[in-house]
Amino acid sequence: MKGLLKKLEENLKLKNYSNQTIKGYLFQVKKYLEYVKDKGINQKSAKEFLLNKLSKGNPASVGHNVFAIKYFFREILHQELNIPNPKRNKTIPNILTIDEIKNMINLTNNIKHNLIIKLLYGTGLRVSEIINLKKQDINFEEDLIKINLGKGKKDRFVKIPESIKEDLKNYSKIEKGTYLFESNRGGKLTKKTIAKIVSNSGKKAEIKKRVYPHLLRHSFATHLLEQGTDLRIIQKLLGHSSIKTTQIYTQISQASIKNIKSPLDNIL
Repeated sequence: MKGLLKKLEENLKLKNYSNQTIKGYLFQVKKYLEYVKDKGINQKSAKEFLLNKLSKGNPASVGHNVFAIKYFFREILHQELNIPNPKRNKTIPNILTIDEIKNMINLTNNIKHNLIIKLLYGTGLRVSEIINLKKQDINFEEDLIKINLGKGKKDRFVKIPESIKEDLKNYSKIEKGTYLFESNRGGKLTKKTIAKIVSNSGKKAEIKKRVYPHLLRHSFATHLLEQGTDLRIIQKLLGHSSIKTTQIYTQISQASIKNIKSPLDNIL
């Protein structure tokens, strides 16, 4: 089993997959190999493993299993795994309102935490991008932040929100390390730390929804769309490879629905 996982890891590294993707694929394939220890590695055992997963989890999470195991069969075993990708449940995130975000910001007194929340919502950055953001990536003259090798190994730029430009400039002078946001012991913050910061701010604001970092990104994109920003621009800001990924926000936005006048209102 270790030999197969080693081959898979080497293959993924040679193809320049991100560390997160490599870690995820290795985890999924390891689970499959443990499950089929006495059954053999073949089409039948792979289908059995995935059907077992589907009966317990949601299709979105099982989809990751399918992609990883298909890749393993194709690249390492040189076999095509004839298994369809599970159809996902079409759920949409319950985004935050502008007032909820205002309350989160106003009730977060820690300067670092406050800026992290403002950047997550004000730029739509992913948590990993906030963590890896270096002071040298911020161009205050051009009002731009460079995101180096974001998801999909692509560089992109986002605009510094005018409302936090001075605060960001002052904070970057105070922070002594290489990264814009560092832990008290030095070095990068963790995803878990940022998730805790955002969750705590949500609790202070008495928001009943589950508040997590990516929800601020969803809210950023949805609110831009409701302001009339072109979908292609939003795609570029978010760093999406396909416009289809960005189109989810047309489903999330309720602006067009709210503006509809019911025919009932014409007769009552």
